[in-house]
Amino acid sequence: MSRIHIVTDSTSDLRPEILKQYDVHMVPLTIQIGEKTYLDRIDLEPKSFLELMEKADELPKSSQPAPGIFKELYDKLGENGDQVLSIHMTGGMSGTVESARAAAELTDTDVTVIDSRYISYALSFQVLEAAQMAKEGKSMEEIVARVDEIRRNTKLFVVVDTLDNLVKGGRIGKGRALVGSFLKIKPIASLDDGEYTPVAKARSHKKVVDYLFEDFMERTKGKTVKGVGFAHANGFAMAEPLRDRIIESGFSDVYFDYTTPVISTHTGIGALGFMFYTD
Repeated sequence: MSRIHIVTDSTSDLRPEILKQYDVHMVPLTIQIGEKTYLDRIDLEPKSFLELMEKADELPKSSQPAPGIFKELYDKLGENGDQVLSIHMTGGMSGTVESARAAAELTDTDVTVIDSRYISYALSFQVLEAAQMAKEGKSMEEIVARVDEIRRNTKLFVVVDTLDNLVKGGRIGKGRALVGSFLKIKPIASLDDGEYTPVAKARSHKKVVDYLFEDFMERTKGKTVKGVGFAHANGFAMAEPLRDRIIESGFSDVYFDYTTPVISTHTGIGALGFMFYTD
């Protein structure tokens, strides 16, 4: 009987031990800092990256894996007739999923490619459930249907602590950033269906925590919380108190770690990603 192999990319924020536990294959993106190029989470760890980014003259650049990298992996995984389900970060922020789709057209392996419409743990929620179902022998149709359901029931918030990287990346103007910095504004945005959407502004870390906790309690009322994740770029001032309140509310099984350089190069130091999904 053929197996289904699960493939994702390094923006899933999954540690090596989790990838091994669930038998998930991870394809890294690349990060360029000055003249040096690194493989995300292979020869550059998230915490080390923040130090390099702080010292860099220019904003680091990230690149998606080439289709050939995916094809080589797909060829290997499918050589015995096995299938592949490849789940990746939102196409709205990277061409990674398009590289995977191009490779799927080139390989002889039966590959299904999914745009998760998310990043970080909101992506890994889909990946890990798919991997568990694959281990249980579920069909590709059953797994894809469940992944679609998880995506519809996921919420992801992003909060930046400084507007510097958004200015350097051309996402907001310097004038707007100066006003925001003067007022100590912390913009809160959601990532819904792959689109970055501003939803609120807070003037302190505590106000951010209050907003996100109240939203979490409202959205999960009467539902079963299946997963909670905190991905940060040294954003402990917001991440730790929010995590404590979530745990006190009765949900203790949370992911908490540094986010990938691919994400933190856009958000800047001090940022927080908070995500969860429900049934």
